[in-house]
Amino acid sequence: MPTSSSPHRPAPPDPKRLWPGLALAAALAGLAFGLCALSGIPALSPLVVAIILGMVVRNLVPAVSARMAPGPSVAPGLAFCLRRVLRAGIVLLGLQLTVQQIGAVGAAGVGILIACVIATFAFTTWLGRMLGVSRELTQLIAAGSSICGASAVIAANTVTRARDEDVAYAVACVTIFGSASMVLMPVAGTWIGLGAYRFGLWTGASIHEVAQVVAAAYTHGQTAGEFGTFSKLARVMMLAPVVIYMGARSAPSHTGASNPVPNAPHRTAPPVPWFVFGFIAMVCLASTGVVPAAVDGVARTVTQAMLAMALAAMGLETDLRKLMACGLRPAALGAGAWAFISLFSLTLIVLLT
Repeated sequence: MPTSSSPHRPAPPDPKRLWPGLALAAALAGLAFGLCALSGIPALSPLVVAIILGMVVRNLVPAVSARMAPGPSVAPGLAFCLRRVLRAGIVLLGLQLTVQQIGAVGAAGVGILIACVIATFAFTTWLGRMLGVSRELTQLIAAGSSICGASAVIAANTVTRARDEDVAYAVACVTIFGSASMVLMPVAGTWIGLGAYRFGLWTGASIHEVAQVVAAAYTHGQTAGEFGTFSKLARVMMLAPVVIYMGARSAPSHTGASNPVPNAPHRTAPPVPWFVFGFIAMVCLASTGVVPAAVDGVARTVTQAMLAMALAAMGLETDLRKLMACGLRPAALGAGAWAFISLFSLTLIVLLT
C-alpha cells in the first residue's frame, strides 16, 4: 500500500485556477510589446521589458509587494507560464531557424561559431568558480552569453532550476552587455577596418540578442546585416545541444541509505529537456520550406508572446531584495564573459577568414 511519502505524479491544475495568473502575465507581455513599439527602438526586446514590468509589479505595487508574493489567485497561472508556456515558446522558436542559414555562413564561419560557444561557456564556467558565483547562476550567465541572451537563459533554467532572482540577474547581465556591444561594435568595426562579411560574422558570433545583432550589423550595410543575422541564427541552433549537455550534468551525486553499495555515490537520473527535441523538430520542419510565409509570421509573433509571458511571470516571482543580495560578483562574471566572447571571436575571424 503506498504511503503518504511515496512519490506520485501531481494532479493537473484546474484550468479555472490558471486564468488569473495567465491573464496577468499576458497583460504584462502585451504592455511590453506596446512599450517597445512606442519607443521606436528596434533593438529593444519585449522579453527584457516583460521581466522588468513583472519585477516592478512584484516589488513596487503595494497590493502585491505587501504580501511578498504574487498571491494565491495568480500563482497557478504563473507556474503554468514558467513551465508549459515557456517550453512551448522554445519549441516554436525552432521555426525561425533553418539548416540553409548555416550554409550561408560558410564552413569557416560555422567552425568559428561553434568554437565561440564552447570556449565562452567553458571560460564563463571556470571564471564563475574563481569568483565564487553559485553554480546555477554561473550556468545561466554562461548560456546567455555564449548563445542567445535572455532566450538561452530561460531555456537553460529548465534544467538548472535556479532561483527566479538568479534568472533575473542573468537576464540583466546579458541585456546590459549585449547592448554595450550593439553600441560599441559598429565603432570598433570601422576603426579596425573589418569588411562586410567579417563584421557581420563578428556581430553574430559575439552579441547576445538577435535584435541587438540586427541593429549592430546593418550599420555596415545590407551584406553585413545579412551575414550578421544568418550567423546569429546559426549560433542559436547551439541552444539544443548545450541545454541537453547541461541537463546531463545537472544530476547531483549523493550517498543514500538505499544504495546497495555502502558509501558509493548514488547519481539521480538527469532531467531530460524533452522540449529541446521539439525545438530540433521545428528546425527540421522549417528547413523543408513547407511552412507558408503567413504561418511563419504568426508563429514568430506567438513565440515572442509566449516567451514574454514566461518572463513576465518570472519577474512577478522575483524579490528585488534577494536579487540585490547576489552582489557584484555575478556582474563581474557577465562582464568577463562579454569581454571574452568579443575578443575571442574577433581573433578567430581575423586569423581564419
